[in-house]
Amino acid sequence: MAAHTSQSVAKAAGDDVENDAAARGLSRRTDSESAGNGRRGGLRRALATHWYAWAMVAPVVLVLGVIIGWPLVRGVYLSLTDANERNVARTIGARHIEATYEFVGLDNYTSVLGDPVFLQRLVWTVVWTVACVSITFTLGLVLANMLNRDFRGRAAYRMALILPWAVPGFVSVFAWRFLFNRDNGILNKILDGGGIAAVPWLDDPTWAKFSVVAVNVWLGVPFMMVALLGGLQSIPGELYEAAEMDGASAWQRFRHITLPGLRAVSMTVILLSTIWTFNMFPVIFLLTRGGPGDSTEILVTQAFREAFVASPRDFAGSATWGVLILALLMIFALVYRRSLRKQGEVW
Repeated sequence: MAAHTSQSVAKAAGDDVENDAAARGLSRRTDSESAGNGRRGGLRRALATHWYAWAMVAPVVLVLGVIIGWPLVRGVYLSLTDANERNVARTIGARHIEATYEFVGLDNYTSVLGDPVFLQRLVWTVVWTVACVSITFTLGLVLANMLNRDFRGRAAYRMALILPWAVPGFVSVFAWRFLFNRDNGILNKILDGGGIAAVPWLDDPTWAKFSVVAVNVWLGVPFMMVALLGGLQSIPGELYEAAEMDGASAWQRFRHITLPGLRAVSMTVILLSTIWTFNMFPVIFLLTRGGPGDSTEILVTQAFREAFVASPRDFAGSATWGVLILALLMIFALVYRRSLRKQGEVW
C-alpha cells in the first residue's frame, strides 16, 4: 500500500513537472509570437501613420540605390577581377564581343597596397587634406568673427566673400590657371614689376603643391565662413556681456565662449570638408593634371588615370583604388565619430 502510494505521488509529481515544462514552453512561444506580432503591428502602424513621409522618401532611396548603390556594388565586383579594356564586353560595329575577364580575388588589393606609388599618393593626399582643411577652417573662423560684428557695409563684404562659392568650380580653377601662367600670368607680371623673377607656379613640384592648396582654400573658405557665422549667431550675446562685465579679455571670451559654442558646428564642417578635400578631383585635374610629373597626384586622380589614361585602361585597378579610398574615408569617419562620443558630443 505504501509502495503504491509512493508510485502515485511520483507519477503525479512527474506529471506536474511535464505540465510546468509544457506551460513554460507555451509561454515562451506565446511571448515570442506576441513580440513578433508587436513588431509587425508597430511597423504597420508606422506605415499607416507616416505613409506620406515614406512615399516622399521612397523615390530618393530608389534614385540613390540606382546612382550610388549599383555602381558601388559593380565597382567592388570589378576590383576582384582582372577587367581591362581588352577583356570587357564591347561592341565593334555589328559584332559583339563577350567579356573574358576572370575573378582573381584580392590580388588587385595586394598589388596596389604593395606598390610604392600607393604610399606616395596616400601621403600627399593626407598632407593636402590636412593643409587645406586647417587653413580653410582658420580663415573661415577669422572671417566669420569679423562679419559677426556690426559695421558699415557688412552686407557688401558678405557678398564679396561668398562670391567664390557662387562661381562654378571649373571657372574658378581656369581663372587661377591663367593667374599662375609663368609667362603671361598676372601674378608674375606683378612680381616682374617689383623686380622679382617669375615664379614657376605650375612647373615646379613644390610651387605646384602650394598652388593647388591655395586654389582649394579659395574655393572652400566661403562654405566654412557661412557655416561658422551661423554658429556664431546662435551663441547668446548675454554670455559675452556677462564675461565682459567680469573682466574677461577678448581672447578669454573667444576661448571660453566662442570655441565651445562652435564645437558642434565645427565638428560637422571639419568632417565634411575633410571628405570633400580628400576626393577633390577638379582642382588637381584642371589646374595641374597631377603634374608636374606626378607630384600633385592624389588618390582619386590616380584612380582616374588607371581607368581613362593608362593603356590598356585598367578598370579593375581603378575600381580597387576607389574601394580603398572609400574604406579609408569610412575608417576616418568611424574614428572621428568615436572621438566625438568620448568628448561627450552626440553625433
